[in-house]
Amino acid sequence: MRLTIVAATGGIGRHLLRQAIEAGHDVTAIARSPEKITDPVRTVFADLAAPDVPDLAEALKDSDAIVSGLGARTSFEAGVAWRGTKALAEAAKVAGVRRLIVVSAAPIGTVPSPGVPHPPRHDPGDGFFMRYLGAPFAKRMFRTHYDDLARMEDVVRASDRDWTISRPPKLTDGPLTGRYRTALDRNVRGGFSISRADVAHHMLACVTMPSTIGHTVGVAR
Repeated sequence: MRLTIVAATGGIGRHLLRQAIEAGHDVTAIARSPEKITDPVRTVFADLAAPDVPDLAEALKDSDAIVSGLGARTSFEAGVAWRGTKALAEAAKVAGVRRLIVVSAAPIGTVPSPGVPHPPRHDPGDGFFMRYLGAPFAKRMFRTHYDDLARMEDVVRASDRDWTISRPPKLTDGPLTGRYRTALDRNVRGGFSISRADVAHHMLACVTMPSTIGHTVGVAR
């Protein structure tokens, strides 16, 4: 397939890029620092903190799907996820690309946003520990990041693309195992962590899984 990998030098993005290449896909890599990419793929510069929709549309042209690892790395960068994804969705419409897969985070289903001002108190997939200890702690620690991701999810749901939102819990730098659990529209019960490599593996698998279109997907070890 012809895939566009967004934030291709990031924590998840670099795994998306390498795995997509190894799977034989025709890849376009979008990054703020494309000079860091040494793989034999088409590279495109884009600063998604201040995105240019026409340039993005040109980069997305002829793609079968967009797979995005976009997210703020620091509190200073918060806002890049929703602004960048909004531009991606608009550019995808211009370019005629329907499939859009993005990464969010497990607690986001309970984080208020402009589109969902009164979310449920608990995710239906969370057990006692996550409901009363893990998720509240994470939301305090990463409040700015989670607000950004919640707004990003609003943007994705409001788009007319064939979207899927991946919601992993704590990310690690462990190896690709291909052994993880998934849950549709809820978090994975007892799933506390997953490697970035495995998140990328599942996101790429979702490209050809129509059952995930229009859904959030919990993914964890």
